[in-house]
Amino acid sequence: MNDQISITPETKVGALLDRFPELEDVLIEMAPAFKKLRNPILRKTVAKVATLRQVAQIGEVDLGTLINTLRAKVGMEAIETFAAATDSQASTPPPWWEESRIVRRLDARPLIEAGEQPIHRVLDELKTLHEHEIYELITPFLPAPLIDIAKKQGFRTWSQQRDRSTFYTFFRR
Repeated sequence: MNDQISITPETKVGALLDRFPELEDVLIEMAPAFKKLRNPILRKTVAKVATLRQVAQIGEVDLGTLINTLRAKVGMEAIETFAAATDSQASTPPPWWEESRIVRRLDARPLIEAGEQPIHRVLDELKTLHEHEIYELITPFLPAPLIDIAKKQGFRTWSQQRDRSTFYTFFRR
């Protein structure tokens, strides 16, 4: 029965919860940030693209612990742990970052709180950036899926957590 999906760092959260809905409570117990998974809009959007590797970052949960806890709950054997990708979250700004180069800002916290998902809006706005210009995005969690998409499109990123629920992520072409 559980051979239809393997729980790995690259497993999409939406697919995981479609196959194992009982794991929603396990995720929420591991990190309160995962309560957002109960929002139907986020469930249909972010959960479809977000991987367990990304939600481990968002929820500040050790990736190996997350994967193996979920696997144990559904009767799968533990697997080796994987390092979480944190290169975009260095504590010091990268050489390309300069506040005067920020040409566009979006505080997405009110949108997310209202149940909206601004990923498409941000990606559209990133397309308008010229070389050396920086886009600033403010969110209540690390926008790991968006960061991965932007990197695949050739953007550099850097995120800074300013308090428990405020992340500033900067994008540069």
